[in-house]
Amino acid sequence: MTQSTDPAGTVRDGSTIRWSDRKRYLWLVALVMPCLPFAAVALYSLTGWGVWLWLGPIVILGLVPVIDMIAGLDGSNPPDDLIAALEKDRYYRWITYLFLPIQYAGFITAFWFIARGDLTTVDKVGLAVTVGFIGGLGINTAHELGHKRESVERWLSKIALAQTFYGHFYIEHNRGHHVRVATPADPASSRLGESFYGFWPRTVLGSLASAWRIERRRYALRHRHPIRIGNDVLNAWLMSVALWVAMTAWLGVGILPYLAIQAFIGLTLLEAVNYLEHYGMLRQIVGAPGSERYERVDPSHSWNSNNIATNVLLYHLQRHSDHHANPTRRYQALRDYEESPALPTGYAAMILLALVPPAWRRVMDPRVADHFAGDLSRANMTPRRQARLARDEPAPVPGRESLAAGGEAHASLDVSIVRGARCPGCGYTYDEQVGDAREGFPAGTPWAAVPDSWCCPDCGVREKVDFTAITRTSA
Repeated sequence: MTQSTDPAGTVRDGSTIRWSDRKRYLWLVALVMPCLPFAAVALYSLTGWGVWLWLGPIVILGLVPVIDMIAGLDGSNPPDDLIAALEKDRYYRWITYLFLPIQYAGFITAFWFIARGDLTTVDKVGLAVTVGFIGGLGINTAHELGHKRESVERWLSKIALAQTFYGHFYIEHNRGHHVRVATPADPASSRLGESFYGFWPRTVLGSLASAWRIERRRYALRHRHPIRIGNDVLNAWLMSVALWVAMTAWLGVGILPYLAIQAFIGLTLLEAVNYLEHYGMLRQIVGAPGSERYERVDPSHSWNSNNIATNVLLYHLQRHSDHHANPTRRYQALRDYEESPALPTGYAAMILLALVPPAWRRVMDPRVADHFAGDLSRANMTPRRQARLARDEPAPVPGRESLAAGGEAHASLDVSIVRGARCPGCGYTYDEQVGDAREGFPAGTPWAAVPDSWCCPDCGVREKVDFTAITRTSA
């Protein structure tokens, strides 16, 4: 029986109405945010009040938390058997596409006003900060687009990142953070006892270094030097260079400090969200001695929030657990899980809380302890916190689980009959005859020659050991 989605967001199975997306038209609210620079300029021009130029932080950190409290929670999930039909509805896709032209129209208008308007330095900083908040939301749009398989969406992701000069996020987030999330090795996973001010330099510098290592390793597999246009760090940065040079040539070098301010605000907003998403979460080590690995990412490794206002502004980013388990899943189909730890409110208010470390620890540290049933030895902690815990109370030795808890153990196969392998999570398929040139495996590279450390290039969740072998007799 065929499934279809009508313009009202109702999924039909034959003649039966089965489910309707109640947020279908609320998603359009996400397109209001990139309009804030226009509103800021217009309201300042009408009133002469410089406060309007600070509209970005006023709305996003002031108004949105209030709306979150008033609007409440939405924990509704689409039925699992209708997710595929919901993801095919291109209406949702166009909402993310339309964000970009509005984002850049506001960016250009604001900087023209900074360069040509009769503004004080404080006014210019305020407008640059507003643009930076939109740039931070643009990184979130880039996040949604960058996870998709379609090449056009991946390029749109890089374009969205050009404003904030944070293009390396494209490769580090997909191939770094999603592989190492909720482990001490991940610079984008905050640790119990770590303040946002300590996390910021660690994640900014660590993510940059990680992105470069990922691309250098990819080119090493092809015996090539990484300094080339195909390097996803370099080509993303070149987009930023082109944009900033064009803006400076048009409006003068006087805008450079304000370009830097908006970039700093945008990337800081992103990293503040990163700080919230995995605070204290830790995947446990599983497997027999000699074959240990971190358990597979599951819904218990990310903090969730169902506050509806922030969710519609951020394309369900707050349903972070399902996103990490199914990174290629589109935002409208992300689900809430009961086993996911829940933040006390939406991201907007939690960012404000993170700026006051004592208040953050008072609210969040007990929640981390509750999540691990009081056993903080199972949490991702700062080295100082670990040392104090070990001194005060020796940590219990965690019991080892079977390899199956972290990934399926596959019986040995005769490599002569293997012709490839398939990711059981997202369906990415490696065919030996085709190879994957972008990953460094030319056509004809046998599956056995793919390094054991390699992970799925589409979802970043499943490692080589998780893949299902495709034999020459398989369908």
